[in-house]
Amino acid sequence: MIRLTVSNARRTALLKSASAGALIVGLALPASAFAQAATTTNQTPETVTTATDPATGVEAPAQDPSVQEDVTADIVVTGYRASLNAAINAKREATGIVDVIKAEDIADFPDNNLAESIQRIPGVAINRDQGEGRNITVRGLGPVFTRVRINGIEGLSTTGGADASGGANRGRGFDFNVFASELFNSITVRKSASADVEEGSLGATVDLVTARPLDYKDDFTLAGSAQVGLNDLSNQVDPKLAALVSKKFADGTLGVLLSAAYSERGIREEGPSTVRWERGTDNGGFAPTSTLPQGAQQAYAFFHPRIPRYDSYQYKTERLGLTGSIQWQPSDSTLLTVDALYAKFKSQRSEQYLEAISFSRSGTGKPQTVILPGAVVDSNNSLVSGTFNNVDVRVESRYDELTTKFQQYTASLHHEFGERLTFDALGGYSKSAFANPIQTTVALDANNVQGYSYDFRDGRTPTFNYGNLNVRDPAAFTLAEIRLRPQYVDNDFRVGRAQLAYKLSDPLSIVIGGDYKKYNFSSEEYRRTSETDVAGLVGAGQLGPLSTLYSFSPDTALGGTPGTFVVPNLGAFANTLGIYSNTGRFALTGITNASARGNFTTVSERDIGGFGQLVYKGEVAGLDVKADAGLRFVETRQSSTGYQNTATGFLLVDVDRTYRNWLPSANLSVNLTPDFVVRAAAARVIARPNIGTLSPGGSFSVSGGNRTLSLGNPFVSPTKATDVDLSFEWYFSRGSSFVVGLFYKDISSFVATSTDTIPFNQLGLPESLLTGTNASATDLFTVTQPVDSPGGKLKGIEVGFQSQLKFLPGALSNLGVQANYTYVDSNIVYPLAAPVGSPTVTQPLVNLSKHSANGTLYYEDKIFSLRGSVAYRSGFLTSVPGRNGVPAGTGPVFNPNAGKPTFNDVEGTHGTINVDMSASVKVTENVSLTLEAINLTDEYVDQYIDSAADRLSVSHHTGRQFYFGARFKF
Repeated sequence: MIRLTVSNARRTALLKSASAGALIVGLALPASAFAQAATTTNQTPETVTTATDPATGVEAPAQDPSVQEDVTADIVVTGYRASLNAAINAKREATGIVDVIKAEDIADFPDNNLAESIQRIPGVAINRDQGEGRNITVRGLGPVFTRVRINGIEGLSTTGGADASGGANRGRGFDFNVFASELFNSITVRKSASADVEEGSLGATVDLVTARPLDYKDDFTLAGSAQVGLNDLSNQVDPKLAALVSKKFADGTLGVLLSAAYSERGIREEGPSTVRWERGTDNGGFAPTSTLPQGAQQAYAFFHPRIPRYDSYQYKTERLGLTGSIQWQPSDSTLLTVDALYAKFKSQRSEQYLEAISFSRSGTGKPQTVILPGAVVDSNNSLVSGTFNNVDVRVESRYDELTTKFQQYTASLHHEFGERLTFDALGGYSKSAFANPIQTTVALDANNVQGYSYDFRDGRTPTFNYGNLNVRDPAAFTLAEIRLRPQYVDNDFRVGRAQLAYKLSDPLSIVIGGDYKKYNFSSEEYRRTSETDVAGLVGAGQLGPLSTLYSFSPDTALGGTPGTFVVPNLGAFANTLGIYSNTGRFALTGITNASARGNFTTVSERDIGGFGQLVYKGEVAGLDVKADAGLRFVETRQSSTGYQNTATGFLLVDVDRTYRNWLPSANLSVNLTPDFVVRAAAARVIARPNIGTLSPGGSFSVSGGNRTLSLGNPFVSPTKATDVDLSFEWYFSRGSSFVVGLFYKDISSFVATSTDTIPFNQLGLPESLLTGTNASATDLFTVTQPVDSPGGKLKGIEVGFQSQLKFLPGALSNLGVQANYTYVDSNIVYPLAAPVGSPTVTQPLVNLSKHSANGTLYYEDKIFSLRGSVAYRSGFLTSVPGRNGVPAGTGPVFNPNAGKPTFNDVEGTHGTINVDMSASVKVTENVSLTLEAINLTDEYVDQYIDSAADRLSVSHHTGRQFYFGARFKF
C-alpha cells in the first residue's frame, strides 16, 4: 500500500481534468494502459457527486462538496483491483445505463485488439476475422446499429477481410481490429439514450478515450511493454511493443503526452468450406446420364455443395497506433484539450484452394457432371456423399494487400462562468482510408476428372477424393482465370458541438446545445474487362515454372483429403506475364466495367441537431435521485450516387433526400438505499440506413461460380425504435456488485434484404453484361435489394456479478470474480422479395446471439497476478433468407413453412467458446514479467446454411496464440 496526502485544491484540478473527457473515477486513474498500479479514493460512494464529461456525455465522480480545504485523502495503489473499482464506481454514479472498462482492465487482458477488450462488457459479443475480433454486437444489435466516438467525436474505421467474413467493409459497422487496446485508457458503452448525446444507435454508443497528461498524479510518467508472440498453427514469432511518456509543466497546468503501440502477427487459418449449397436442378442440372441418388424424394431437387473444398489462408498483419495529447488548465475554471490519433492496420493475405468447380457453374460444368451409382441424399434433402465423372477440378491462389489508415484530430474546451454557468465546446475531424490495391486470383483447371468423390457424412470434416487426377502435377492443369480487383473505401467526419449548462437551483440544471456533423463515404473498384481472357498466355506444359506445391498444416484435420497440391505461383505469374502492368489484356477498368461499376458509389450526410435537457441531482423523499429528461431534434440531408445499367449502357444517378426526427428521452436513477440503485430509461431512437443500402445503382458480379446482382435503395427509412430499460444494481461491498438489467425495444421500422434467385434473361439487363464472363443468359443470379420491413420486438435481460473475495481466509482473499450473462430474443419480419405483398418470414435479428456470457476468475497480490477468462456466444443468423434456394414466389413448390426440402431458410454461425488467460509477476517495483494465452481451445468458426439441415458453409480454425514479455513503469 502507498499512502499519499493531496490537498483539496489539487484534487479539484485533477477532477476537472477528468470532466474534460478522461472519465476519471476517484482521485486519479491508473498511470496508463501499460501501468501496473492504479489509484482509488477512500470516499464512500454515496457521498460522491458527479460531473459530466463534455466530450462524451458520461458522468464521472466529482468533488464531494462537504470536504473542506484542509482535509486529506488516502490513495491506495492496488493495480488491477483499482481499475475494477474505478469502472464500477463510474457505472454506479452515472444517471443513465452504462458499462465501463478502465485502463488497467484494458491493458492486462490477453487481447489482440480493442474488440476483444470490449467483449467482456455485459451484452457485447464480437465477430471475428483473421483470428481476431473485428466488430461488435450489443444486446443483439449488430455493428451497423452501434455508434463509436473517439475522444468525443464520431468516427468510422473500415478494413477488409476474407469473403466468408464479409470482405471489404462498405457499411457503418466499426472495425475495431484497426486499433491496439493499449492506446485507450477507458471504454464506456452507453446503453440508454439521452438528449445531449447524438442520435444514430439502437444498440449502444461506445466512447473510447485515449490517455491525457493531466490524468496522472505524477509530473513525469514513462511506461512501456515488450512481448514476443507465438501461434501454434502458423508457427510464427510475433513482436508486440507499446510505450507512453507524459510530462507536466508550469506547476502542473500544462501537460504533453505521447503514446505508441506496434504489433505484428503471422496467422494461418484452415478448414473446409462449400460456398453454400444449391439445388441439383439449378444451373442446368446434372448430366442426363446421372443415377438418381439413394434417398432422393423429389428427383434431382436435392441440395449439394456448390464448391466443395478445403481452404488455407495465411496472413501477415501489422498494427501501428500513435496518440498525442496537449492539455492546458490556466485556472480551475478552464481546461483546453487537443488530441490526435493515428492508426495503421496492414494485412497481407494469401488464400489457397483445392476445389471442385463443376457443381457451381452451367454450360460445360454441372450439365456435364455425371452422378454415379451409390450417391446418398439424407433426410434433410442434402446430397451428402457421391462419386462423379466429368468433374472440373480447380486449384486457386488469391493474394490481397490491405491497408487502413485512420487519423483523428479533436479539440475541446471546458469553461465555468462562475458557479452556475458552464460552457463546453468540441470540434474535430476523422478519416478512415481503406486500400486494397492488390487483389489477385489465378485459377488453374483440370477438366472432366473421372471418379471424383466427396463425403460430408462426417459433419465438419468432409473427405474429398480426386479420382484419376494427380493434384500435385502441374501438367494436369490449364490456366483458367486471372482476376485483378483493386478496391478502395474512404470515410470521413467533420464534427462540431457546443452546449451551455445553467444551474437553476442546487438540484436542478438546464442544458441546451447543438451539433453539426458532415459525413462522406466513397467507394471504388477496378477489374479486368474479361477475367477469363487467358487464351495463349501459357502454352501446354508451361505451368511448371509458374506453379509450386502447397501443403496444409499437419494440425488441420483433412478427413483423408490430399494434404499437398499444386497451386499457381503468383509472383512467377507477375514476373512472366506482367499482370500488374495495367496495359493490354491486363488493363483495369472501373466505371465502364459492368462487374466493377456497382462499387463506384458515394454517400454524403449532413446532420444538424439541437437539444434541450433538464438535469436533476438531489434528494426526493430522503432518497438520492439523479434524472434527466430532454428532447433532441435532428435534420439529415442525404445525397447518394451510383450507376444503373440501361439497355444501351449505364447512367450515373444522384438522389437527394431530407428527413427529420424528434427524439425524446429520459433517465432516472434512485438510490433506494446507500448500496442499492434502481434505474429506468426510455427513449425514441434511430439508426440511419447502412451505407451499402443507399446507392441508387446496382452491383453486378460474376465471380467464379457466384452470380449476383445487388441493388440499392436510397429511400429506405432509418431504423426506428422505442427503448425501455430497467436496471437493479446492488453494490454490496467495495469493488463488488450484482446487477440485473431488463431491456425492451419496439422496432417500428427496419431495413431488410430481399433475396430472389432469377435467371439472367429475366432481369431486364442487356446480355452484353455477360461479355468476357463464363456466365450464360440462363444462369441463375442471386438478386438482393434492401426494402423496408415492419420490424419487430426485441427484449432481453442482463445479469452481472463482480466481487473481490476479501472474506476468504489467507491467500484466497486475493481472489476475485467477474461474470455476466445476457439473454436476448427478437422476432423480425423479413420480406423474401422486393414487391409489396411478397411472402415474408419471421426470424430473429441477424447477428443476434440469444445467449452470451463472460466469466473471469483472477488472483492478485503484491507480486503475482493471474487471470483466466471465458467468453461464450451462442449461434446467430447472418442472412435471412439463405441464398441458393428456390426463387422466391415462383410457384407452389415455394413454401418456407413446409419443411426444408426446397428452401435454404437462413444462413448463420454456430456458437463459440473462447478461453484466454494472463499472468504476471512483479520482479521489481517498476518491472513485471508477463505471460498471455489467447484461444486456448483453438475454437473453430463454424458457419452453416439452413437451420434444419445445418449444411456446412465454413469451418475454420486459427490456432492458439501465446505472448511472453515484460512491462515497466517509472
